[in-house]
Amino acid sequence: MNGNSSALNKGMRESPGAIHKDPDMVIFGFWVFMMSDLIFFGVVFAIYITMIGATAGGPGPRELFDFGSLFAQTMLLLTSSLTVGIATITMKHQRSQGSFLFWVVVTLLLGLGFLTLELLDFSEMAAKGGTPQRSGYLSAFFGLVPLHGLHVSFGCLWMLVMIAQVLTVGMTDLVKLRFLRLALFWHFLDLIWIGIFSVVYFGGWVYG
Repeated sequence: MNGNSSALNKGMRESPGAIHKDPDMVIFGFWVFMMSDLIFFGVVFAIYITMIGATAGGPGPRELFDFGSLFAQTMLLLTSSLTVGIATITMKHQRSQGSFLFWVVVTLLLGLGFLTLELLDFSEMAAKGGTPQRSGYLSAFFGLVPLHGLHVSFGCLWMLVMIAQVLTVGMTDLVKLRFLRLALFWHFLDLIWIGIFSVVYFGGWVYG
């Protein structure tokens, strides 16, 4: 009896580590996280939609948005989705470590380019009086769009960590599993951006 109890306790102590090492369980858990994040974005989207037109006499979408810059941001982010996909294929087919890192670095640079243009847009909006405290519309805007930018910033930081791990420990199974989660996260951000461009920028310009 004592032997069975000891074995059971040992199994319970080891189970968290075993779950952590199970790729299917890890990926499933990450999908759950992204779905919860999607729900959060959905709530913020809903708040923004209710605030379209609530400019309180301040500047609206037609005065604030630069669609040339927004097009460039969209191209950068969509291209980064392609390059992170190429990096994933390179990893799955066990190509050279250098080739994998090349595509990760390209993805990182595209993400940083996106963030740079977005920050410039925010700066220009502020110069035109488009600050969060100016109206309910702008409060909702700055509650949603920078939230996506914060996620992109986290993704870029994650890439830096992945690059450091590959350079120090190599392409281990654990590193590959972590990069698969990063790739899923990055594709998720591209989908969110398509929603932002369609609802916030294009929709705001049409109905604002």
